[in-house]
Amino acid sequence: MSGMRRVPRPPHGPVAIATSPWIVVGAGVVVMVVLLIVALGAYRGRSPAPDGAQPPALPVPSAVVAPSVPTSVPSPVSVLPGISGRASGLPPSATVGSPSVDPTVGQIGKPTATRSPSRAAPVQPAMTGRYRVVQSFDGGFIGEVAMLNTSGRSRGWTVRLEFSGGRLVTAWVEGVPQGTIRQSDDGFTYVSGVEVSPGGSVSLRFHLERSPSTPRECTVDGVRCNGL
Repeated sequence: MSGMRRVPRPPHGPVAIATSPWIVVGAGVVVMVVLLIVALGAYRGRSPAPDGAQPPALPVPSAVVAPSVPTSVPSPVSVLPGISGRASGLPPSATVGSPSVDPTVGQIGKPTATRSPSRAAPVQPAMTGRYRVVQSFDGGFIGEVAMLNTSGRSRGWTVRLEFSGGRLVTAWVEGVPQGTIRQSDDGFTYVSGVEVSPGGSVSLRFHLERSPSTPRECTVDGVRCNGL
């Protein structure tokens, strides 16, 4: 019996599985086949969808309404009488890209300078006259119109005197030839008989009865006399 050799026994349990890797691989294949069969059976058990059927619509989330924010309303701008508010847009007749031309503006954006009309200097009359009363007495007076030639040439003259009533007795010019008298109901007009040289002077005197000494009108060549 001593010459007989003992045959070793194959290992059992987990040790045998660890020493035989083909057993692990075969078990994995069997598990995969079983899972594949189960998956095919579940897929075939489903009823196919009819042609043209729409997929179920997904629920649409309701719109979130933002809380209303009070907006401030601008107060109306007061408009002055005669001034209209200026529009922010282009007028209908304006063309985009072309500058508008104002007839009162010489260059774009530069108003032309306007000159205010200058007042004409008063024209100095060629003949000036001054009225005065030389002498007063009961029932009448003697008046005088003294004249001065302020022009640069010799010229004649015409005096017009009007009173409220009264009677002209006579009128004369001292030291020169007499002129012409034209009487009317309210006074008289005297036209000179000789011209007055530049810078020269002459005096017309007259005698008037039953009349106030201040005339209603006294002119020399249509210009009002001084001294009234």
